[in-house]
Amino acid sequence: MVETSNLYYTYEDVTALTFPDIALTPGEHMLVMGPSGVGKTTLLYLMAGLLPPIRGNVVIDGTGLNMLSRKEIDKFRGEHIGLIFQQYHFIKSLNVSDNLHLRQTFPKSTNDKKRLHELAERLGLAEHLSKKVTELSQGQQQRLSIALGLIHKPKLVLADEPTSNLDDVNCIKVINLLKEEAEICKSSLLIITHDLRVMSHFHNRIEL
Repeated sequence: MVETSNLYYTYEDVTALTFPDIALTPGEHMLVMGPSGVGKTTLLYLMAGLLPPIRGNVVIDGTGLNMLSRKEIDKFRGEHIGLIFQQYHFIKSLNVSDNLHLRQTFPKSTNDKKRLHELAERLGLAEHLSKKVTELSQGQQQRLSIALGLIHKPKLVLADEPTSNLDDVNCIKVINLLKEEAEICKSSLLIITHDLRVMSHFHNRIEL
C-alpha cells in the first residue's frame, strides 16, 4: 500500500504547492496530469524521498519516509522504488546488459538473468544487450530507462513522462508493459505526464 497525506512543499521563490492525498494498493496504477508548473515532478520527488516535504508524509508498504534518516531513505528507495526519469541515468562506459545487471544487484545482491532477458525482450532491447548505451537511439534509451526502473520488482514505480520520446506504437506498448508489470509484481504505479495519448488507458487519474 502506498499512501500520501497532506503533502506540502515550497520553493525559495515562495511557490507553494499542495497535493491531494493518494492511496494506491499493490498492483494499482494512477495517472497524474496537469500543465507545467503545477508540481507534477515535485510530487514524484516527494514520493520518492528525493525531497523532504515541508508538511505531510509518504508511507510505502507500512514505512513512513518521515521516520527515516536520509541514508535510510536512500537505501529504502534503492530497494523498494523504481524511478523512470525524463533525463536518463546510465553508466555510459557499460553496455545495456551491464547497466541492467548493476541495477538488479544494487543495493540487494540479486542475479536473476531470466528476469533481465525477459524484460529486455518485452521492451525490444534483447538484440541490443551487448551495445553501449551511447549506441542506442533515443527511443531505445527511453525503453532502457524504463527497464532500469522495473528490473528489481519495486513496491512503487514512479514514471516521469515515460512516453515522451516514443512513437504511437511504442507508446502503447510501454504503457501496457508498465501496467502489466505493476500487476505481476504487485507494484503500485504512478505516471506523471502531459501526453494525451495515455489518458484513455487509465481510469484512475487526477489532475493537479
